[in-house]
Amino acid sequence: MIRTRLTDLFGIRHPIVQGGMQWVATAPLVAAVAEAGALGFLSALTQPTPADLVREIERCRALTAEPFGVNLTILPSITPPPYDEYRRAIIDAGITVVETAGSNPAEHVDAFKSAGLTVVHKCTSVRHAVSAQRLGVDAVSIDGFECAGHAGEDDTPGLVLIPAAVDELSIPVIASGGFADGRGLVAALALGAEGINMGTRFMCTAESPIHDNVKQRIRDSDLRDTDLIFRELRNTSRVARNAISRQVVDMLRRGANFEDIRPLVAGVRGREVYTTGDLDHGVWTVGMAQGLVHDIPTVGDVIVRIVAEAEALIRSRLVASTVGDLPVAG
Repeated sequence: MIRTRLTDLFGIRHPIVQGGMQWVATAPLVAAVAEAGALGFLSALTQPTPADLVREIERCRALTAEPFGVNLTILPSITPPPYDEYRRAIIDAGITVVETAGSNPAEHVDAFKSAGLTVVHKCTSVRHAVSAQRLGVDAVSIDGFECAGHAGEDDTPGLVLIPAAVDELSIPVIASGGFADGRGLVAALALGAEGINMGTRFMCTAESPIHDNVKQRIRDSDLRDTDLIFRELRNTSRVARNAISRQVVDMLRRGANFEDIRPLVAGVRGREVYTTGDLDHGVWTVGMAQGLVHDIPTVGDVIVRIVAEAEALIRSRLVASTVGDLPVAG
């Protein structure tokens, strides 16, 4: 058993977190993660209304008595969702752990903390992590450049970003972006993190609600099969490489604006990829970790495998040598 500040904070058995992926993080997946001893996050905005979110929370509770949380992602929008109503629904439903992400979460952190919730904030830079700590969050999940979805604009990979964040923070750090196996967990712990957050690996599991075509594409792809879109708009997002992503990248490089590409990147088109299995229907997010994903097991098997591999690595590779075994200079 690997015990860290993360396992103690959330009352879970393993220092593994399932990201609150839009269109993917629904009750069956989250409950399976919780049952396996890790922490799963429902995606609030996957649900059309706050009332639907409450029903999804109850559906998850019917599947597991273990801890789980809700992700609330705040993004700039012409017609933003009713974030305050989603926030109230999370609190009133008795959720004890929430993950905020996206824009400045100050308003939401204050409300969640006042209601007694444990708050994790997901970010892509050390400066934003430091700001989140000042706001009073209990932990940060920090995304390296390898991640799926919004990767930030600094292009800092996890090997540098994670220890840099740990050096600046006193609260627990969850390493996110590029993690899919026990080697990644051990590396994250060595870098000072208290656990790992995974999205792509959990997308490619039996309990994931997405179409089998998507799972098979993830399994068969390598780490190069992603595109960075919206770079020119300073809103970089990593997505699976397909006909639409290549068209968007090309249009933006030639000077297109958001209105030009809006019909191609509409969220409903990405959601339909997950439901219909038409891999070129829209843009859909996936991380470079797909290069480490080679099967479609159950969530329980994934978590057992990662923990067992990590424990074996710690025993076999990272046990300190005695002084007598070390080479002596001179």
